[in-house]
Parts: sequence; C-alpha cells; structure tokens
Amino acid sequence: MDYFSSDFKLGILGGGQLGKMMLYETRKFDIHTKVMDASKDAPSRLACNEFFIGDLLDFEAVYDFGKKVDVLTIEIENVNIAALEKLEHEGIKVYPPTKALKIIQNKAKQKLFYIDNDIPTAPFSRFAYASEMKDSVEHESLEFPFVWKSAQFGYDGQGVKIIRNMEDLEGLPPGECITEEMIPFKNELAVIVARNVKGDVITYPVVEMEFHPEANQVEYVICPARIDGKVAEKAREIALKVSNKIQHVGLLAVEMFQTKEDEILVNEVAPRPHNSGHYSIEASYTNQFEQHIRSILDLPLGNTDSKVAGIMVNLVGAEGHTGDVIYQNIEEILKLDGVTPHIYGKRQTRPFRKMGHVTIVNEDLKEARKIAQQVKETIKVIARNAH
Repeated sequence: MDYFSSDFKLGILGGGQLGKMMLYETRKFDIHTKVMDASKDAPSRLACNEFFIGDLLDFEAVYDFGKKVDVLTIEIENVNIAALEKLEHEGIKVYPPTKALKIIQNKAKQKLFYIDNDIPTAPFSRFAYASEMKDSVEHESLEFPFVWKSAQFGYDGQGVKIIRNMEDLEGLPPGECITEEMIPFKNELAVIVARNVKGDVITYPVVEMEFHPEANQVEYVICPARIDGKVAEKAREIALKVSNKIQHVGLLAVEMFQTKEDEILVNEVAPRPHNSGHYSIEASYTNQFEQHIRSILDLPLGNTDSKVAGIMVNLVGAEGHTGDVIYQNIEEILKLDGVTPHIYGKRQTRPFRKMGHVTIVNEDLKEARKIAQQVKETIKVIARNAH
C-alpha cells in the first residue's frame, strides 16, 4: 500500500492533543488525514487535511466518517464500538481492533481479562450499581479505604476516587463500577508497547510517574525509571504479556504499580498514545506518535531507545482559574537548557484541565529532575481575568 503523497486516507476518531501530536507525524510523512471530534475548537482541527464535527459515541456519525477512510484509528477509547464493528465487517481497517477495544473500554471487563490471563493485578470487586457498595460495606465484605472506578468512560483521574468512609460514597455516578484494594505501592510505572499489523512487537523503556496528591493526575513522568534493572525487566515482560493477550495493533500503554515487595501489578491500559510517552518526542529515537502511525500502517517499527534522559511535566489549569488561557512565565522556562513546551491549543483553561506539557531533556537524570522542578514552580496556567 502506498501511504505517502498518495490518495490513501487515514481517519482519526478524536481531535484532542493526542490527535494533534499524531498529526505532526502524518505531516512529516505527507499522509492524508481526516479527523472527527465533537468540538469545533478541537486542537487537531488545524493540523489535519479534513476536519469533521461529530459525536464519537453516535453510531451514524462514526460509521459515516469511517466509510470515508482506508484505515481508522482512535486517540480516545470512548467511541461507538458497534459502528467500528460494522466498519471492520465491511473491510475498513480499524486499529486497535474492536475485539481489543471492547476489553479495554470497560474497566470491569479489563480486570476480568487480567484474572483470566494470569496477569497480576490488584484484587477487585464488581458492582452493577454504585448503591450496592454500601451494602457490601455494611456486610463487611468491602473494607475502607478502597479505590472506586467507574466501569465506563473514566480518564485523566476522572471516574476514579479513593473512598475512605461512608460520606465518600455520596454523589458517585450510579452505574456499573469496580472497587479495588488500595495497594501500598512504592512506584507507579508505565511501559508502552508497540505492535504492528504483522505482529512485530517492541517496548519503550520503563517510565516512572510522580503524582499530584490532590488531583490524582501525573505531575512528572521520568524516563528511565529510577528502579532496579530486575524490576524494570519484570515490568517490560508483564507489559509484553498483556500486549500479546490483548492482540492490539498500535500502541498499548500499560500502567503498573511496583509494590513494597517489588511485585508488579497491572493497574490499567490505554490502546493509544499516552501521557506517559510524551517525553519521547524529544528524548527517543522514534517518538510514540510516529510509532503508532508505523504500527497501524504495518510499517517497520522504529528504535524505542532514548537518546537522553527525559522528564515530562504536565501543564494543567491552575485552581481558581477558568476562562481565556495565559501561560504565565513561559519566557522564563524557555531560557532553561533542554526545555521544550508543548501547548495543546485549548483556548479555555479550567482547574486541572490538561493544557500542555513541557519536556526536559538532559544527559543527567538528576539534573533533568532539578530543572523539571524549576519548570513546575515557574510556569503557571492561568485565566486572563480570573475571578
């Protein structure tokens, strides 16, 4: 198949920042792209060849869009699966395949899949209705504290909450959910696995995530993870096992816990480019977005090694700020060595909204971490006239 400077059409469902960064790569290769998103202001609208407005959960919108392309991929999991299945059936190539998406899209199915395939994961319970959790607590089959996760449509710390008492159960969405035992972990790690159509597989180095205590969002992603080589090897092996069992095509980001005893437990997976791989744009020989394109077009996979140590800092909206965005002190961080800001193109900020990220690269990981701290403390994502 000739993809480059040709009539080939690649479709992307979702027009957020992941789509936008994927489009840097399709531009590099001169691959014709069509993107669909519900928002007319989606970050991807400027970088694709053709932009369509449509609801990703609407059967007709997804089906009609899919009929216009040769290969269809996603940048967010929350899409209409029935439409994708019909498109697959009619010969449109959909990656990741719907079989893989169905497992991943529902957190309860995802957890059962780990159990069925001997993939280590935190003990969990499944509830058809959130109200059933109260009964379980009263009958002592569920103990505080635990983690609540909505089964469908949670992302970026949405749809996840730590439950410490009965009051914390108030106001949760009523639908299907899972609860997980709180794991006293040492580290949160992630491994990105790339798999192309013919089944070639490669992993990126293990990264470590430092979290913001309140927002339940990642503050720093650090590559390479500051962990023992044996633990890193185990994490990569488990990520490969998950990839092999799910049989995705494209990228699979596998998020894991490293326990106090150095066991590795799989937390959850995402079948697309992922926040934990953004460092790769500056730090790797082949960044995650190019790798995703290579994978879904069945091209040879690229080298995943890092050229230098990389740290990523998420830029999220400051608390108490909603409105037209200003990136305060961005000039200050641009003075620092090895610092590259990525601004996603969202005009409106709100508290904890992902607005961009900054990559810090350095030969020396400790130095990179120091500069990352400086970046974090300097740049502020605020609103023009905050109230």
